[in-house]
Amino acid sequence: MDGELGDFLRSRRARIRPEEVGLPTYGRRRVPGLRREEVAQLAGVSVDYYVRLEQGRGPGGPSRTKSGGVSDAVLDALARVLRLDAAEHEYLRAVARPRRRGVRAAGASRDTESRVRPGVQLILDGMDRNPAYVLDHRMEVLAWNALADALLGFGGADDLSLPRRLFLDPASRDLYPDRDEVTAQTVAHLRLQAGHHPGDRATGELVAELSEASAEFRRLWADHLVKPCDHGVKLLRHPVAGLLSLPYETLTVPGAPDQTIVAYVPEPGSDAEERLALLGSWATTRAD
Repeated sequence: MDGELGDFLRSRRARIRPEEVGLPTYGRRRVPGLRREEVAQLAGVSVDYYVRLEQGRGPGGPSRTKSGGVSDAVLDALARVLRLDAAEHEYLRAVARPRRRGVRAAGASRDTESRVRPGVQLILDGMDRNPAYVLDHRMEVLAWNALADALLGFGGADDLSLPRRLFLDPASRDLYPDRDEVTAQTVAHLRLQAGHHPGDRATGELVAELSEASAEFRRLWADHLVKPCDHGVKLLRHPVAGLLSLPYETLTVPGAPDQTIVAYVPEPGSDAEERLALLGSWATTRAD
C-alpha cells in the first residue's frame, strides 16, 4: 500500500468541519477539518487502526478482508464520515485495495494495448456529423474521425496526450474559454484512472513530467480531486467554426475496458450542429 490512500484520507478529512458532523469545536486546532481520532470514532474503528491506514502501514486487525485489504464495512463507514460522493467512494476502494496487475501475455506490448480495432475506427468514421475519438486510461488519443481532426487537430499533432496538450501547449488557452474548469476535470479524471491502474509506469511518468513542468498541474494534483469525465458540455473556441458549446458522451469499448469513445453530440438544429457542419465542409474542401 503506497502513500496515496493516506494522502487521500487526509485531504478529505481536512475539508470536513467538526460542526458538520455534530462534534463540538472547543480548543485550538492545529490543522483544518477533523482529527484522526474523530474520524476513527465516527467510523467505528480504533484510532490505531485508522492511523495505520493514513500512514500506509496496512489495516491489521479484524476489519480486513481475507486477502488483507480493508473491508467493505470500514470503507463504507469512512466514505460516510468523510462525505464522499460516488466517484470518491469508488476511488477509495481502488486505492485501499489495489488490484494485482496481470502478467502481460508473451509478445504483448504497450503498443499492442493501445491499438484500436478496425471495427471501432469504422464506427468513428461513420459518425460524420459528430466529432469522435478514442482515449486510453491515460487520456491519450488513440484514434479519431475526420470531424474530430478538423475540430481538435489530432492529425498534425506531435503529442496526442490530452493532459500534456492542456498543461504544456499554450494554444490550449485559446481553445478552452473555461480552461480552469477543463483543467480541474482533466486532473480529477486522470487521478481516478490512476487509482484503477496502480503501478502503471507510464501514468506515473506522465504525472511526474507534468508536476515538474506545470505549477498549475502540481496544485490541482495536490487537491486529490476525483471525478469521471463521462458526460457533460465542453466549450471550445475554433478559429473557423467560432465558439461551440458541445455536449459530449463517453462509451467504453467492448473487450477493451481501458479504451473510451468520446463523442460530441450537439442537439439537432442547434447552432453548434450548424457550425460543425460548416467545419466539416471546410475541412473537406481544404483536403481536396
